[in-house]
Order: sequence, then structure tokens, then C-alpha cells
Amino acid sequence: MAPSPPRLGLHGISKRYGATEALTRVSLELRPGSIHALIGENGAGKSTLLNIIGGVTSSDSGRMSLDGMIYSPNNPLDARNAGIAFIHQELSLCPHLTVAENIVMGREPARRGWIDQREVTRVAMVVLANFPRAGLLPDQRVSDLPIAARQIVEICRAIAARARILLMDEPTSSLERRDVERLFAVVRRLRADGLSVVYISHMLEEVREVCDRFTVLRDGAVVGEGELASVGNDILIGKMVGRRLDPASSETTPPVSGDPILVVNDLVAPGVRHASFELRPGEVFGIAGLVGAGRTELIRALYGLAPVRSGEVRLRGLRVPSSVRSPAARVHDGVGFVSEDRKGEGLALPLSVADNITLTRLSATSRLGWISRRRQLDAARRWMNDCGVRASSATQRVGTLSGGNQQKVAVARLFHQDADIFLLDDPTRGIDIGSKETVYGMIRRAARTGKAVLVVSSFLPELFTLCDRLAVMHRGRLSAARPISDWTPELVLEECVAASGSPLGEAVQ
Repeated sequence: MAPSPPRLGLHGISKRYGATEALTRVSLELRPGSIHALIGENGAGKSTLLNIIGGVTSSDSGRMSLDGMIYSPNNPLDARNAGIAFIHQELSLCPHLTVAENIVMGREPARRGWIDQREVTRVAMVVLANFPRAGLLPDQRVSDLPIAARQIVEICRAIAARARILLMDEPTSSLERRDVERLFAVVRRLRADGLSVVYISHMLEEVREVCDRFTVLRDGAVVGEGELASVGNDILIGKMVGRRLDPASSETTPPVSGDPILVVNDLVAPGVRHASFELRPGEVFGIAGLVGAGRTELIRALYGLAPVRSGEVRLRGLRVPSSVRSPAARVHDGVGFVSEDRKGEGLALPLSVADNITLTRLSATSRLGWISRRRQLDAARRWMNDCGVRASSATQRVGTLSGGNQQKVAVARLFHQDADIFLLDDPTRGIDIGSKETVYGMIRRAARTGKAVLVVSSFLPELFTLCDRLAVMHRGRLSAARPISDWTPELVLEECVAASGSPLGEAVQ
């Protein structure tokens, strides 16, 4: 039987941004009922390709076809009208509108020229039923939702569009495992009805779980494609990075001893019911748990981004008064913070790489109270080189960098700050394998040089790779910390399940 014709065909697509060749003669075929993985490092051109398909931008050369007909969208509305829905990695929601209003946006049901609010709510309820979550209601304002819930709203908007082609750019980067399972179940059901999917993810486990074919991009060009079942992860990774990953990156840190630099006793804060732990110089301390369990709330309270209602925090043996618990005070105390939301609050996107790296310690690049541009650029170039930041120059706007390079800039800022304590909230969320290894190396380097590192993560392999000790957060309560050798992934899952009441398979990734 002859294979079905491609639903979407890309032929010799090229795109240039100034001196950067983002895509070079890329060709790809997407067939009906196929879930096609598009994989590669950050900056390889994956999101640019989806933006061209989705009408966000146009190619410089090449052509596209849809069901055998020429396809050339002028804007995202053209793509949507052609039956293409786009789930963006960087969420494109309207925060001032409700969940339901975001889900039906652009396809609002109307009656006699007026939006039918009852039908809006009904449509939202139908798609939200795929992701049953306490607190996620049609009339809730999106600005009040955490990142994970917002990502579900973005996914529901694409599902509600009843598209023929679904473009998914890192759709699970903020989701816990139970919602990932529900998303995959929905996608498989839609695939059975003939839906085609282009799926971007840096999680090869997820790619293998849901995809049937793959295309690998590196530096804007196709370097591999075929049936996913026919290749191993080592081949895929080799094609993605174009090199062997540094085996030295798996080095462990030396045993930790000495007095703790940070002591937290009976801390209570918004989203945190009880937390006590100690953090020592040279240690990588991990916190696991479900999304919404209070991990992020704990780390934000420690940095002064949320109030501490009760409990005690000691830095270097001295009690931190509640009156000086603010981010500015924490920076002064030698505490650095990397947010899980690098675009929303982790970086100043309109500013340069140099500005972002030096922002929390401008005194090191100033003279007589004035910033020395030469000193700032010299410092930025040094940290860019040490941390593997790929950019045209230190003056490049950080918002134009790939996600992996943006995250390296965020971590490099802590090194320039010369922070003694690193607070890292999901430090590798949404970045590629090569960048992830670089960030892991930066974390180990910090510990080797005597920094104390606290890592919050949803990804268990990451915690088992990095950490000396581990504790589990569930329903706002932090368990007792134990050496990583005393934990197994199963024990961590059981610790989550003990308080959440969820089936074991619905716990953390």
C-alpha cells in the first residue's frame, strides 16, 4: 500500500537574522496521524521553524505545502484558519483575561453579534476536563495562576481549536508527571482521529514515549531524520551536540563538612507550612516534590520575595530579622537566586548580556560611583567564556539569545556576584542537553569552590546526578534531609505519594 501523501511539506526553508543563519535549506514531511519529533540544542533553529509554520515569521527562501496545496501564511491567524494550532514554549496568554476567554480567543462563540458567555464557559469546561486540577476554573484570571497551570491553559486553547496540525514547543516544561500523562493521552486520541503533530522537547524519554519519527537540527540544518525506534539515544545526542559530552561533567563533589552557612528552623510562609534544614559550604542540597508542593514558595521566601510568617533563618550563625528580608538584603548577604521563570523575572530581556551578568554587583565594574563600560565588558566576556555563553558579543541583547544561553547568563550572574549561597529554582527547565550539561558543570564548580547550593527541581535524574543530600517537599512540608545514597527514585515517589494521595505513577518526573 502506497504511503499517504504528506499533510505538511517543507522544502528548502532558509531564514537569516542579520549575520546569523537560523535555518539552512531545511526540508521535512509530516504525515497524517504522525507525531514528529523536532530535536536539537537551543539555538539549533527548532522554534524558528515552528514560527514559520505557524505564521509568526516568514522564511527567506523555500516553500511549504499543506495537503498538496501551496501554504504561505502571512500571520498566525492565517495559520489558525488553515487548521494549524501552536503551543508556544514561552506562553502567549493574555494575563488580564480569564482561563475561558484565553481558551476560545480568536474563535469566540457568538450569538446575534455578542459573545456567548455560556458557550465560552462550556467549551472551556470540555477541554479542561482533560486536565482535572483543583483551582483551575474557567472564570479564574490567568495572571493569578502559577506557570504550570498557565501552560495547561495554553495547551487547552490549542485543543479547543480542533486543528489538523498541532505545533508543540516544549509543552511539558512546567508540568508534573500526571499532567504529562494526561497530555499524551489526549494527543494519542487526537492522532487516532488523523491529527498530525510536530513535537519539540529536550526530554528524550518523552520523545520516545509519544513520537514515531524524528528530525535533528544542528546549527540550523538537518543532520538526521528517520524512524525513532531505529536509533538509540547515544546516536540522537551525538547528532544534536555534534560532539561527545564531557565525561568530567559527572564528577562528584568532595565530602562536605564544617558549620552550616544557612540554617532554617520551622519556617512558615505562603505555600510553606513547615520547613527546617541546614545548608553547608561545598554542598549541593536538593528539594524534590510535585509542582505546587511548596518548593518554589520556600526558595522565594528565603530570597525575600515572599514574607516569612514565622520561624527562624540564620546566615553564618546570625539570625536574619524579618525587617531585612528582601532581595536587596539577600544580595548584600551574598545570596544569589535563579528564578524558574527566566523571561518573566530571571533576566532583563531588553538589556545586554553584560548588563545582565553584572547587574547584582555593579560595584565590581565601577569607579568613583560610575560604571566603567570597559570593566563591565571585560568582566562579562570573562564569565561568558567561563560559562560557555554563545553570543555575538557582550553587548548583544539577552532577549535574542537561545533559552540555554539565557540560562547560562542567569547562572553566570551569580558567579560574578560572588554569592556564597546559590538558590536555584528548576535551573535547567526548557533547555537542551548540551546546555544542561554546561549548567550541571557550573553547579558542581560552585560547590567545589565552597559555595552552598540549593537546587529545586521536578526532574529526579537531575537531583540524583547533582545532589549530596535530598529532601522532599509535599503539601508545604519539607521532609528530613538524607544523603543522596539513602534515596532511590521509588523512595522519593513514595514520599510524595504519602501526602498527596496520588497514584504512584502520577508523582514527579
